[in-house]
Amino acid sequence: MSLLAALVRAHDRLPDAPPFGYSSEKIGFCVVLNPDGSVAEVVDLRGDDKKRSPRMMLVPQAKKRTVGIDPNVLWDKTAYVLGITSGLSKRTSEEHAAFKAKHLDWLTDATDEGLAALRLFLEGWTPERFAAPIWHDDVRDQNLVFRLSSEFTFLHDRPAARELWRKIGAEGASDPQICLVTGDAAPVARLHPSIKGVWGAQSSGASLISFNLDAFTSYGHEQGDNAPVSEAAAFAYTTALNRYLADPNHRIQIGDASTIFWADCADQAAAEKADKWVAVMFGARTHAGDDEAIEEGKIRDKLLLMRDGKPLAQIAPELAQGVRFHVLGLAPNAARLSVRFWWENDFGTLAENYRRYLTDIAIEPPPRDGWPPLWRYLTELAVLGKRENVPPLVAGDWMRAIVTGTPYPLTLMSTALMRIRADGEVNALRAAILKSVLIRNFNSREAPVALDPTSKDIGYVLGRLFAAYENVQKTALGKNVNATIRDKFYGSASSTPSRVFGSLAANAFNHLSKIRKEKPAFAHYLQDEIEKIANLLDVSGEPFPASLPPTAQAKFALGYYHQASLRKTSAPQTESVSEVTE
Repeated sequence: MSLLAALVRAHDRLPDAPPFGYSSEKIGFCVVLNPDGSVAEVVDLRGDDKKRSPRMMLVPQAKKRTVGIDPNVLWDKTAYVLGITSGLSKRTSEEHAAFKAKHLDWLTDATDEGLAALRLFLEGWTPERFAAPIWHDDVRDQNLVFRLSSEFTFLHDRPAARELWRKIGAEGASDPQICLVTGDAAPVARLHPSIKGVWGAQSSGASLISFNLDAFTSYGHEQGDNAPVSEAAAFAYTTALNRYLADPNHRIQIGDASTIFWADCADQAAAEKADKWVAVMFGARTHAGDDEAIEEGKIRDKLLLMRDGKPLAQIAPELAQGVRFHVLGLAPNAARLSVRFWWENDFGTLAENYRRYLTDIAIEPPPRDGWPPLWRYLTELAVLGKRENVPPLVAGDWMRAIVTGTPYPLTLMSTALMRIRADGEVNALRAAILKSVLIRNFNSREAPVALDPTSKDIGYVLGRLFAAYENVQKTALGKNVNATIRDKFYGSASSTPSRVFGSLAANAFNHLSKIRKEKPAFAHYLQDEIEKIANLLDVSGEPFPASLPPTAQAKFALGYYHQASLRKTSAPQTESVSEVTE
């Protein structure tokens, strides 16, 4: 199933999907009219939250405005409706004139009391009438709707208004063509509705499909005629996409890719459950109450069982078959959107791919804060640990590899190594990232979950030896050391070992001499640890190679992490170890 067809199908399954021709928009105020067109009052529709958020309301579908002036029907922002803005704009008078002229033309023969009142209002309105006590500054730049003072039904919801909107929509309809999405003959959408909520894209919305230059046309077709999509299908796919982008339970930010996901199943309860599972998998779900927190915890427990090898059919049999799942990654591209990845398959396949990801990234000792979401790993690849600095292509490609079960991008490993060399920090998350790439992309057996004291891999052994040298330095100097050998030499030790390991060994010998004077038993333990690791090196060849390739540098980091973590728990208790623990 194509992306657009899947979104149209998703729209049809939305329990509260707006009807064709309508959209949910942010409305701030309602102008209450008397039958003679005078303003009775202006009602504030905004919420009571700190931001005074406008109310989401179903109104005639918003026009797609770029540089042109095109008023909405029976509602709009104050610049169009009243000719009033909070700033200075040369277009304001033109926008108001267009709104007034269009509506006076549409409402010329209106006999409905509400539509007639709006016509009278526009005929008598001038921007100079915007004054207290009826009007106040909070109204400026908000979207406005109307209703009569004698009732509480909004003007655009009146039967006569709906019929007017249907006629206006039919006026500009093109000749029917075969829709590429549905296969039905219907009027083609020349301009598709805007998609809002994609991180980094224009706040007014961007297009997933558009033809606005001659270079994009073919055989003389203009705009949407190049790829005929019916107005109904364009409305359906953009409505579903906007709904998922605005829902934190269906959306997660992966680098610059706004990633949305949804299940498709005949059983709506099973589809909702699959959505919750994936939200928990990738850390998108934000629970608002104790009940949801308990449910999230139960899902995490089941995911842990799945990571340990238990099949999905035993953990959640209702999700193992009959549930299709979709994952879409969108990134900004000027006024358009680019599709970073699109995946559709059985939920069981997604669950298995996710289980494999968990197995790849498992490490001992685990991260201090427990099982982290994907975005937490990504921050380890960002400068200063800021999410906005996450390399965009790395994030999107990694997410796609996790979902599809394909090899990870090699830039994932190179970026992690670059960050380690830059700040010298080898933590559980970075080590886990490197381990996962080694296992999936290189099928490396020398990437163990926990410390492997028998491994003779040159990168892994040198990483362990470097950690042992650092332990000796910290033991000898205690808190008096300003910068450890990790701070000074990690980059060169992991990339060009022959340049530094000789001097590191000599310095370690000097430190051991100092330790023997105060803690002879502990000195013996540290020296024995170094000798055991050094004996794993191949002395017949070159124990300290001139350079290490990226895969060996990744194993160096993994060996360092395992050995450095071991020293925090395995120091002998016969001597005081307060100086060597971190």
